[in-house]
Order: sequence, then structure tokens, then C-alpha cells
Amino acid sequence: MNLAETNIASLVLGGGCFWCTEAAYRLVPGVIRVTCGYAGGQEPHPTYEQICAHTTDHAEVILIEYDPAQVSLEKLLAYFWKVHNPTQVGGQGHDLGPQYGSIILVTDDGQRATAELSRAEAGQVFRDPITTEIVPLEKFWPAEDYHQDYFGKHPEQGYCAAVIAPKVRKLAQTLNRV
Repeated sequence: MNLAETNIASLVLGGGCFWCTEAAYRLVPGVIRVTCGYAGGQEPHPTYEQICAHTTDHAEVILIEYDPAQVSLEKLLAYFWKVHNPTQVGGQGHDLGPQYGSIILVTDDGQRATAELSRAEAGQVFRDPITTEIVPLEKFWPAEDYHQDYFGKHPEQGYCAAVIAPKVRKLAQTLNRV
């Protein structure tokens, strides 16, 4: 694919550990690139250590760059509700802390409207209330290089095998049903 000729759109999502969401979205046809990073805080150039120490307000997020001719924003958001628990407060699974919350960071009114509609539709499926925030994206900071494609580089690592692999399998099974 010639990226210069492709209309590339982007979406920033946080749904727990960015290793998990990154690995899942790498499977989606039409997704060109997924980058782990940080958003939502005021500290410029945050580090993983700062995020884990809760000295910034940033969340672990992913930047999804995609071809809207191959995959829609609506479909990317539909997958979002399947790869994490949007009803859990304070993290995801055993990954607890404000950096692991459920968040959609939007870049314009169109994305906001689509995200809000998607959240309302997802709310009809979940028994508990959805806690996902929808907020404007102010700045995305790429995470350190060692975080990028972590699952792809370390699939046998304990966390990857126990937590990420099941999420990746679940999304792979549902990709054509959404």
C-alpha cells in the first residue's frame, strides 16, 4: 500500500494496559499502524515511570492510524467495547490505577458524536453502566520504544500469555461478526 495515496485517519483509545489494546488492534484489517503512548495529562514528555508513580494524569493509550476506506470509525469503536471492560472503574482486570481507565480521546465534533453514539449502543449490551470517558485529545506522547509491539516481541512472557493472548484470540474470533 502506498501511504502517500492513502487517506489516513486516526483514533486514540485507552482500555487498560496499552500492550493489550495495541496487540488487538494490530489484527484489524485497514489498521495501518498502532502506537502505544500517553495522553490526558499536562506533563510534557511523560515517562512510563512517571505514569506508574501517578505523578502525571496521563493514561496509557494507543494511537490507531487507519484507512477509512477499509475500516470505519464505527467498527473500530465496536471492537473497543469487545477488547476491554468499559464498566470497570479504576483500571482493567488486575491492572489498577488511573492510567488504565477506559477513555476515548476525540479530535473533532464528528468523532465525539460517533463515540457518544457508540457508547450509547454499547450501553444496551452491558449489565453495568459504562464508565468510559470521551474527552478531547490535547496531545499524544509516544511511549518508549520498548513498549511498541510488546506482545509481538514477547508472546511467551507471562503477562502476554496470560492476559494479552486471550484478548487477541477473542478479538480475532469476533472480527467478522462486528
